[in-house]
Amino acid sequence: MMKNNKLKACAAAAMTMFLLAAPARAENGVTPTEVTLGMCNVLTGPAAALGTGIKKGSLVYFDKVNKAGGIHGRKIRVVSYDDGYEPKNTVAQTRKLVNEDKVFALFGYVGTPTSTAIMPIIAEAKIPLWGPFTGAEFLRNPVNRNIFNVRSSYFDEAETQVQYLADKRGLKKIGAFTQNDAYGLAVKGGVLKALRKRNLELVGEGTYERNTEDVATAVAALKKANPEAVSMVGTYKAMAAFIRESKAQGFSPVFLNVSFVGTAALVKELGPAGDGVIITQVMPSPADASVPLVAQYRADMKAAGHSELDFTDLEGYVDAVVFVEALKKAGANLTRDAFVAAAESLDTSIGGLDVRFTAANHQGLRKTYLTTISRGQVEVMK
Repeated sequence: MMKNNKLKACAAAAMTMFLLAAPARAENGVTPTEVTLGMCNVLTGPAAALGTGIKKGSLVYFDKVNKAGGIHGRKIRVVSYDDGYEPKNTVAQTRKLVNEDKVFALFGYVGTPTSTAIMPIIAEAKIPLWGPFTGAEFLRNPVNRNIFNVRSSYFDEAETQVQYLADKRGLKKIGAFTQNDAYGLAVKGGVLKALRKRNLELVGEGTYERNTEDVATAVAALKKANPEAVSMVGTYKAMAAFIRESKAQGFSPVFLNVSFVGTAALVKELGPAGDGVIITQVMPSPADASVPLVAQYRADMKAAGHSELDFTDLEGYVDAVVFVEALKKAGANLTRDAFVAAAESLDTSIGGLDVRFTAANHQGLRKTYLTTISRGQVEVMK
């Protein structure tokens, strides 16, 4: 009996030693030398400038971090796919990122309809989605443990627009021109909320289909309603087509766009017709070197050989900077749970931008900015 007890004790001790010595289950996308992120966004087609901008800005910062040795000895690798701004492609490629590439987190997605489409995958895989380029409310409320928004929301931008139009300029007749999908509905919801707050209603509405420039019907509808201002929701080519056609027909209300439009691309598309167009932004001006993080961005972009700067690539850069701060805080033993916990406790000023997440709030930034196009340049409105 004593011999058997000794044997059992030895076996238990051996098993304990084995368990202690055995490595913990490896987290997807994490090795001792690397952490892999998955990026799926629009790199071709009429909205290509949006995805290429986000990708360009974020990779410039990640490359800088990698050259300095990475985070806790790990370099950041990004696997990137093009979805053409079509949700069916986003779903297929995200499944590939999760199931085949086995990435640690999803990063730099572009669009509301595309983000909507991958929600079941995020829930199933319990994978973090960081910094989607959309201000849609469903990504913010209710809080999803795995989704972290860096930028301000479309509701924030809509409130800024209506506050400027109604409170500052005294305009009451506000219409909307929107992309006919979840993106258009997301911003329209914010505009309606801001109008209701002031006992106002939408005056006139027109829509167009994603990835087209078919705006004639919408121009006719809004010209008939004759609003004093039109809040516009779409990507740069269609928005430029609407503004050019409206002005050609003598219809010239105040035109306003949200940040997703792609500011630099819109300026190029519009040319001289862009004067006076207003764009709400969720990032400071990429020309404003008085903001330390913007000065750093400008230096890093120049060092990487990029001379054309834009709000979109600045946002990609900022998304990457904040992600790296969360990665640092998560520590050397990186898991998704550790990363989420670290992100939820991130409360800091990064180069003049105040970033704060909590378990009850997964939107890091709050500020919005009004800008206008003047003689081919984008100026911050005072």
